[in-house]
Amino acid sequence: MKAWLPKALASAGTQVSWTEPPQGTLAPASTDASFRRYFRLQSDDRCLIIMDAPPPQEDVRPFMRIASLLADAGVRVPRILAADPERGFLLLEDMGRDTYLQSIQAGLPAVEIERLFGAAIEALLAWQQASRPGVLPDYADELLLSELNLFPDWFVERHLDRVLSPEQIADWEQLCQLLLDSIGAEARVFVHRDFMPRNLMTSAGQPGVLDFQDALYGPVSYDATSLFADAFFSFSPAERQQWLHRYWQRAREVGVPVPERVEAFLDQSRLMGVQRHLKVLGIFARIRYRDGKPHYLEDAPRFIRYLREACAQDQRLAPLQRLLDSLGLPRLEALG
Repeated sequence: MKAWLPKALASAGTQVSWTEPPQGTLAPASTDASFRRYFRLQSDDRCLIIMDAPPPQEDVRPFMRIASLLADAGVRVPRILAADPERGFLLLEDMGRDTYLQSIQAGLPAVEIERLFGAAIEALLAWQQASRPGVLPDYADELLLSELNLFPDWFVERHLDRVLSPEQIADWEQLCQLLLDSIGAEARVFVHRDFMPRNLMTSAGQPGVLDFQDALYGPVSYDATSLFADAFFSFSPAERQQWLHRYWQRAREVGVPVPERVEAFLDQSRLMGVQRHLKVLGIFARIRYRDGKPHYLEDAPRFIRYLREACAQDQRLAPLQRLLDSLGLPRLEALG
């Protein structure tokens, strides 16, 4: 990377006003659940970000392509100043040091949280309004089901050291069919797939959007659900519903294809959330046992709470309720 960097800065030219070999500091910029690494290059008052995405584990070309789609939609993403896709290097604009999550955890006032999430809704709607079929791969049932199966494969079997009984398998299959039927009935738009506070950069205007390389063409409720039922920060159920209602109202105003009734959208969002929460529990377990990053599973109780809250709100989720009970996972009252 150090051999590539001076050439990258030179090729960026006047975009960065940095044409000599760098004399500044190079330090880790953030952590990632994938194999990607990020470094911040700083000299005087200039900062740039370097992405190191080592092939064959990672491929920067989807990032480059989807960055262009987002920018064309009017969404703020980091400018790509230089690229070496074969070696997995990108030189990127630095959009700042504070994510939404870091700002919230630092004690951001309620009025500023209101502004940030209002801006996030507008950025999401801009992305969704640019949607058209045939541009991104479909978020197909096969992928949704493979994501769901991360839960029994990694969270149940590897983390809990349990094997599902025939009765549990029957509940699991009934639940998966319920989720796939609901998701399949939704309108389709561009889906970021990780549109959450950890991937939104705090700014005075619209947020800077990151981690979009896995975008697909899929269910309209996905990204709004991700935004308000986050992996590392929780709104209360009442606050979450209020924000989803606000998103739905704005989506209706700008022509994003959400249901005509907010109750129908909230039902879709709830089941979409269940799919995502089960997937994330499986992913966090896989990251711990396969990749040696145990701290992600510390947030497992947050997702169990999300699942328990969904069961309490929706009788259709009785199979999930029985499964969680039979696995001995905490009930809402035990989660505090």
